[in-house]
Amino acid sequence: MIQLDFYGTLVAASLVLLLGRGLVTRVGFLRAYNIPEPVAGGLVVALVLLALRSFDVQVRFDTSLQTPLMLAFFATIGLSADFASLKKGGRVVGIFILAVTGLLLVQNAMGIGLASLLGLDPLMGLLTGSVTLAGGHGTGAAWSATFSEKYGLASASELAMASATFGLVLGGLIGGPVARLLIKRVQVPGCVEQAKPRAPKGFEQPNKERSITPFSFIETLALIAVSLLAGNLLNGLLLGSAFELPTFVCVLFVGVVLRNGLSALGLYQVFEREVSVLGNVSLSLFLAIALMSLKLWDLASLALPIFIILAVQTVVMALFAIFVTFRIMGSNYDAAVLAAGHCGFGLGATPTAIANMQAVTQRYGPSQIAFLVVPMVGAFFIDIINVIVIKLFLALPFFVAV
Repeated sequence: MIQLDFYGTLVAASLVLLLGRGLVTRVGFLRAYNIPEPVAGGLVVALVLLALRSFDVQVRFDTSLQTPLMLAFFATIGLSADFASLKKGGRVVGIFILAVTGLLLVQNAMGIGLASLLGLDPLMGLLTGSVTLAGGHGTGAAWSATFSEKYGLASASELAMASATFGLVLGGLIGGPVARLLIKRVQVPGCVEQAKPRAPKGFEQPNKERSITPFSFIETLALIAVSLLAGNLLNGLLLGSAFELPTFVCVLFVGVVLRNGLSALGLYQVFEREVSVLGNVSLSLFLAIALMSLKLWDLASLALPIFIILAVQTVVMALFAIFVTFRIMGSNYDAAVLAAGHCGFGLGATPTAIANMQAVTQRYGPSQIAFLVVPMVGAFFIDIINVIVIKLFLALPFFVAV
């Protein structure tokens, strides 16, 4: 057993990102299909660890940094959310929420239907639907406990973690190819080469240079720290109440209030370039740690029927992004980037969605509307909608609590 401490894990995560950058730069297939750098590097390391496991060699990482990095990333999303910009994208946000809701319904209906056809408990189908795919590890862990205690479903926790892991991997792999396919269908002037280069905003093009100063860095770091502190306090106050929300949603909400409150009072204008730098660093390191820590052997332990359900769900996600998300969002370049993002959090998580879109926009050009819509919907609205959808399905007659 090799146990890496905090510093060893940080070094490993940095090397994973450098490996991913090298792979995407040198391997034409990865570059052509817009595979995110953290996904490329992280999966290679996860596969190496899987191979080492067969020789009784195990490596464990200190993942204590993973949650703070994820929360810092969501804090920067909140600090980037300008009410004036959100107002402009109001109609687009509403349409995208409809697409997201439609996918949740399709995922659960597909999961339950396939589980019934394969002779499994319908609850297993629901668990391999929006609970773990759109919900991720956190939602999967929460609902698996309910499924075990209230409905008597055996091994619900193990199934939830394995399904969420499967979704995280595939969500980062299919977004780029889906966008590449869709971009071939649209002829958007300036899509490949920007006619008028401009300073990148938010998370659109993470590798572009951004002017920063030590003092501005400290100011932005302080805003992120306040968002983390206040978000955790807010989460503690809401815990156990009817308004309970995941911690990252509370952190994002505080970031939004800080950004717009300080601006409205004329006290401070958030330095967006600085926010995007810190947000991209947090996002990259979080994904690197998450992906290199994947226990791929959990996927190998999935029974064939469950694997079939998850494989079908992946195909359904790709088809939904191509034939529904892309079309209702306008069948243009922005819609293609949105489709890549939808694949990310439709199967995995919002950070995966951002990484997918970055891989696309880094190659083809920015999409302001995509980076306005996806972070807010993927980080906030989807969790609320998902809870409602799951409860609606649990109200069906064949789900009877023990």
